[in-house]
Amino acid sequence: MENRVLGELKATANAIRKDIITMLAESKSGHPGGSLSAVEILTYLYFKEMNVNPSSPKDENRDRFVLSKGHGAPVLYSTLAEKGYFPKEELMKLRKTNAMLQGHPDMKGTPGVDMSTGSLGQGLSVSNGMALSAKLDNKSYRVYALLGDGELQEGQVWEAALTAAHYKLDNLTIFIDHNGLQIDGTNEEVKNVNPIEDKWKAFGWHTISIDGHDLLQIEKAVEEAKGTKGKPTVIIASTVKGKGISFMENEVGWHGVAPNAEQKEQALKELEVLK
Repeated sequence: MENRVLGELKATANAIRKDIITMLAESKSGHPGGSLSAVEILTYLYFKEMNVNPSSPKDENRDRFVLSKGHGAPVLYSTLAEKGYFPKEELMKLRKTNAMLQGHPDMKGTPGVDMSTGSLGQGLSVSNGMALSAKLDNKSYRVYALLGDGELQEGQVWEAALTAAHYKLDNLTIFIDHNGLQIDGTNEEVKNVNPIEDKWKAFGWHTISIDGHDLLQIEKAVEEAKGTKGKPTVIIASTVKGKGISFMENEVGWHGVAPNAEQKEQALKELEVLK
């Protein structure tokens, strides 16, 4: 990746983080921690990798993205707005009555959303259907999905994992946002999901482990996934919940609590320094 492109992606990621903080403070509701941890992943996919066009959001040949951890909607909304799917002003209406952007993604009401999500564990099954459809129709589009690590406690994930391997869905790549925290505490305290990589290998997947905030590592992993034939790929991305905001980082309490006005200003100042 050229230094110019890398710099542009970092600037975009920073802008997305600012939008996440601002929109959540405005709505006084939402999920900052797991949205901030996934910023680099969505930034890379939407601004470097995926074949998508805001002017034609339903193009049948577009790449697909499924936010399986639907409560992370703020990162998806901010990314879509930054990409040009809808005006940024919509972000400030998050969770408002009759607004387009609600607490979980709605494919019928929001341009750029490929699947309505919210009930954890279902996104991989839907992604399988999209990837299998591409195979049956001889389409070249690829399917990407983002799952939370706590979401791996859902049994449907593993049924879908078996299905993807059985049908050799090598046009499917999923990311695990492995920040180690969920609403009730650490993954280990709630229900241990480790060793994650060994589990996916046992289910027949090609596995890659990376730093989920390193855009160069994300690029390398995505390229490796595209070159892997005969099996789906899972990219296990080690991330920091609340990444970029000092008082939110690795704090489970910021799973589903919006910043107040003072916290918003502090967060934006920190992000301004990063810029």
